Amino acid sequence: MTVQTAESAPSAAHAGTGTAAAGSVMAHALKDAFVTGLIALGLFGPLIGFQTIIIDGALGLGYRPGLLAIIVGIIFAGRLLLNLTVWSPNRQVKARSGPTVFDRAGVVIGPVVKPALFGFAVLFPAIAIYGMGGLTESRYLIDLGILILTYVMLGWGLNIVVGLAGLLDLGYVAFYAVGAYTYALLATSAPVNDFFAGLLGETFWANWAFWICLPIAGLFSGLWGMILGFPVLRLRGDYLAIVTLAFGEIIRLVLINWVDFTGGGAGVASIPRATFFGIPFSAGEDGFAALFGLEFNPMHRIIFLYFVILALALITAFATVRLRKLPVGRAWEALREDEIACRSLGINTTNTKLTAFATGAMFGGFAGCFFAVRAGFVSPESFTFDVSAMILAIVVLGGMGSQIGVAVAAAVMMGGMEMLRNLGFLKQVFGNDFDPSLYRMLIFGFAMVAIMVWKPRGLVSTRDPTIFLKERKAVSGSLVKEGHG
Repeated sequence: MTVQTAESAPSAAHAGTGTAAAGSVMAHALKDAFVTGLIALGLFGPLIGFQTIIIDGALGLGYRPGLLAIIVGIIFAGRLLLNLTVWSPNRQVKARSGPTVFDRAGVVIGPVVKPALFGFAVLFPAIAIYGMGGLTESRYLIDLGILILTYVMLGWGLNIVVGLAGLLDLGYVAFYAVGAYTYALLATSAPVNDFFAGLLGETFWANWAFWICLPIAGLFSGLWGMILGFPVLRLRGDYLAIVTLAFGEIIRLVLINWVDFTGGGAGVASIPRATFFGIPFSAGEDGFAALFGLEFNPMHRIIFLYFVILALALITAFATVRLRKLPVGRAWEALREDEIACRSLGINTTNTKLTAFATGAMFGGFAGCFFAVRAGFVSPESFTFDVSAMILAIVVLGGMGSQIGVAVAAAVMMGGMEMLRNLGFLKQVFGNDFDPSLYRMLIFGFAMVAIMVWKPRGLVSTRDPTIFLKERKAVSGSLVKEGHG
């Protein structure tokens, strides 16, 4: 006969309760994962489970149950894993205050990261040429570098409006378009070309159009930034986002419908290319290669364009850092934190908002002018809302107000999405018909969700104070409102 002592009875009851609780958590996790799998099946079934194919010369419908099962299985397993770990009710959440390990590491290696990134950016063409085995073979990597730097510059420009001033702008692509069309229309204008031809020679305008129009495009975009700023002075949050979104769409629709001025949907073609300060990148005796004793190669122009956008991006970063230390920069940050307190301190919020919109728009105009000279063709299809959303995502994911974070986010997002084109080994997993480039936006969306769950304040959540007393100390993201700094 077994006698149960008073001490052993509570232990047995506690063990039974713990087992029951664990079983309940497991059952809830399985149920939630099963429901999530059903939702994924309903969403991805029509999108991935079916595909159009040609059957005997006619359009037919094919089925991909294997691929659909793999994706639903991945979602089911991921949801189950999250329910049992991160989202488990039995998980002990440790209270944490102050900078995290990553934040402290970022503060320590921060002074080294900036020179390292700058050195890599300067040496990138040489690294690409050496890695690919030739000047012509490096075309893809250098083009990718130009694309990344363009979005880095756009991200830094929007960071002034969103990250520093706290004004949500969903129509930033409008200023990008204004800069591009300013250069495209001036560079291809026959009256302007005839004027400079009679004054300074026939080739003057073709060789110097980009350098003359670059500041004009920036100033004109800044003017449009002020025009946008006036109607939205009393708007904040969602209302400001709606108005800026409408502004971006208005600019795009004007470009489409004003056919006599902008060319409409056909756009503007035959835009003069950039020159090396008046020296064209041509194969003639007056070209860049002949002047410097080099063998002619079209890649000379591409490499030069890379350094042009690198210089423009660095100017944007330098101007932003300097502006933050000026009274206008501190007024932007005060406006971002609390507009009512900002008014009570006597700060003119009207001028503060206008300067933020105008400055950010100016750098967007510079980037648009470069885009026009790089592509040699502009059309309204290049300035859709998707571009604004991409730039805003770069700013938010990188960490609003952080220069390094925006640069890293632009490199990861744009470079990562382009590199998906080269993931040919995935065909061995999903079949020969699988095209990774078709799923770029899907993977991009999952990555955004993961980063926002893991780092809701962006990749770089710490902030260097604009002003400090005796000692500069980084401000932890935990001390800043989420989404406001």
